[in-house]
Amino acid sequence: RDNPDLEKAIILTEKVSVKDSRIMRAICQMNGVDLFGGNCLGLADSWNHVRLGGALGGNAPEESLIKGSIALFSNSGNFTTTIAVYLATAGWGTTTSVSSGKDVYIQYGPKEFLYALDKDNRSQAAVMYSEPGGYYEKDIKTDKPIVACVVGRWKAKLSKACGHAGSLAGSGDDALAKEKWFMEYFGVDGIFTPENPIASKKGALVTNIAYIPEALTEVMKLNGKKPDFEPKGSLALKSWFGNNQGLNIPTELDTPVVEAISPYNDQISALDKQVGAQYRRETLKDTSGASMMDPKTQVSKIHQTSILDASTKSFEANLVFALCREYPNEYGEKIANIALNAHVNQFGKATLAAAEASRENGNSPNTVVSGAVAIVGKKMVEPAMDAAKALLSLFQFAKFSDPLGSYDYKDELQSAKQLKEALIADGDDSCADKIAACLGQDTQSTFIKFLFDFAKQEGGKPSIDAMIAAIWITLGWSGLKSKKITKGTITRLPWYSRIYSTIVGVVASADKHSDDSFCGIKVEKLLKEFSFTRTAFLSLMGREPSDDELFEFQVLLGLIITNGPGTISAQGSKGAVSADGPEMPDRVQVNKAFIGFLTHTGFAHGGNGYEAAAFLIEQFKDTSLKAADDKNHGLDLDAMALEYSNKYKAYKAEQKTIGNLEYAKVPCINHPIFKGKDINFDPREEFVRKLFEEKGISNVFLDYYHSIVNSMFKAKVSKNVYCVNIDAVIAVILLKMVWGEYKAGNLAEADIETSSFATFLFGRMIGCAAEIDDHTFRGKNMDTRTPASKCSYVG
Repeated sequence: RDNPDLEKAIILTEKVSVKDSRIMRAICQMNGVDLFGGNCLGLADSWNHVRLGGALGGNAPEESLIKGSIALFSNSGNFTTTIAVYLATAGWGTTTSVSSGKDVYIQYGPKEFLYALDKDNRSQAAVMYSEPGGYYEKDIKTDKPIVACVVGRWKAKLSKACGHAGSLAGSGDDALAKEKWFMEYFGVDGIFTPENPIASKKGALVTNIAYIPEALTEVMKLNGKKPDFEPKGSLALKSWFGNNQGLNIPTELDTPVVEAISPYNDQISALDKQVGAQYRRETLKDTSGASMMDPKTQVSKIHQTSILDASTKSFEANLVFALCREYPNEYGEKIANIALNAHVNQFGKATLAAAEASRENGNSPNTVVSGAVAIVGKKMVEPAMDAAKALLSLFQFAKFSDPLGSYDYKDELQSAKQLKEALIADGDDSCADKIAACLGQDTQSTFIKFLFDFAKQEGGKPSIDAMIAAIWITLGWSGLKSKKITKGTITRLPWYSRIYSTIVGVVASADKHSDDSFCGIKVEKLLKEFSFTRTAFLSLMGREPSDDELFEFQVLLGLIITNGPGTISAQGSKGAVSADGPEMPDRVQVNKAFIGFLTHTGFAHGGNGYEAAAFLIEQFKDTSLKAADDKNHGLDLDAMALEYSNKYKAYKAEQKTIGNLEYAKVPCINHPIFKGKDINFDPREEFVRKLFEEKGISNVFLDYYHSIVNSMFKAKVSKNVYCVNIDAVIAVILLKMVWGEYKAGNLAEADIETSSFATFLFGRMIGCAAEIDDHTFRGKNMDTRTPASKCSYVG
């Protein structure tokens, strides 16, 4: 079909064949038709407000394609508009903008463009954006100045020639070659940068589009030309969002946040009212947003923090971190200890009665604790959760993220009157008075101050539940405001807190609980002076720890936190959440999820640390060792180890001779990963050993383990020196704590096994609490089930 009026043809399509490209060019040349493309966005004329063939300038071309004196030629369609916007920041507008495209051929190339430029009286200069491929820019000439931007140096490093989309690219036409062509034409010896503004009357070369406006202004200045209008906008970074993650950023790096343009400003304003994290729900079978294990180092992490680093933190700090995703400062630990110690004494409560009944009937520690945790249901903790919800409703839109900073809450004091029932006690409570007295000393928390002031305003006293809620809102506030935790998490923190306290409390038998004391320590003293780490040791051992024992116990609990989402204990807690249906998080029973963790521990997973303890007891029970931290113990550990290794060598040979491949192995040495070298180390054990050395802490059992692996090599039991693995560290720390009592005849081996198991529960409940919360607000209903297609029958 003929169209005698056709003047321009624009090819939007990419990867047009060579044959078709040649035919189209020949036909257009014969008929005097300008051909553009392929793979281009067409043309735009800022003077006449005309666009042909594409969408240069987007939905509002008048905002970017502003009338001026500069013609644009760009291999990139999107950058055609971008460059026009950049030019406006220096006061330059455009005439005609050509998106040349970069297909097999550039039908309307630089030479055609520059020919038209010289004929266009509106255009005083040109900006050209070039990419590698083709010789279009070689030997160009024009009567008007040019700023050329050449990009794509990286393509020279590729082993296969390539260009934009389907363009042809060969040798000698890469970015460096094109830079050279332009510099020779301009008569310059370098690339223009703001620090080194190299330019001539003919033009300037840049390799960053952000430098185009400055380069053009410099070239036009040399030609006696001024910008078309006053600069519009700037190229400065305009951040619509900002988060310094709590870091003190230097002023020159702390980019200010500006209001976004419409309609994004309204959308961002709406986002600001979305308090807390909002996670996308996904299937979390064998997957977690809380924990992981590095397959190379075998070091597990909780919320991206190594358990080795976590082991240097206190028990209470890790309990807070598991749920709030931020470690508390010294004041935070202080108030966390008050909240956790407030409910550790279980005297006269059904929780203790259930645990004791289970204990008396010969159950394992995890089963004993499960009975108590089953009673810590939502109804028990509802008043504290209601108080947390009340505080959140009052402060959720407040513009502060530091709960320990100053904040004027006079408006909240008035609004809180309708929430009085959730915050004020309905009678006198001596325990509440003790907690209030502790919190009233050096009060730094905005929420605790508010609670006390509100109670004073209303002529009452804050309830225990409200004070516990205020403590946990304080601990979780920064994480909530930085969108690390959800609103659901922060209002459930009192429930987790009560469960933590119950687990630690009921590990101690009923005779250790009384009306006003726990394990012989007055409740008032617990609240004022005891860290929860010390309380946990007290519950487990029935006595207070020394400073070294407290540190070792802290390290022990930290090492046990998690082994990733694949462990049986983690699977138990995640499965319990999955079964409740986390897509309706209010239906998830936190205590039931803890029972899932507890029922998925046992003598093989949780109680297995006793194997190493039993091995060491056998080696040392007939020695004169009275204290495992005695550096002057007088024992020749190397000789003891070599004697054992020789006996073990004979035993091993005998068992193999009779065909028994299930012979006893030395527990906690060697490792499926850390092996194969002449001398092997488990980096986790190495970390702890060095940590103890720095603290001057001695452990004869750990020293003996290293003597064992060396003596086994000397006795030719092993071909190299095995590593002492992390499980040995856990065993030796625990055995050191109980050794004195055991040697004095106050502890039986069965008691040591129980203590080992309970210690595991203390540490692992940190990691499982994190899994429960993560699965509640990120997982899907019944997502831990195994599809029938992956199940098999072996009958």
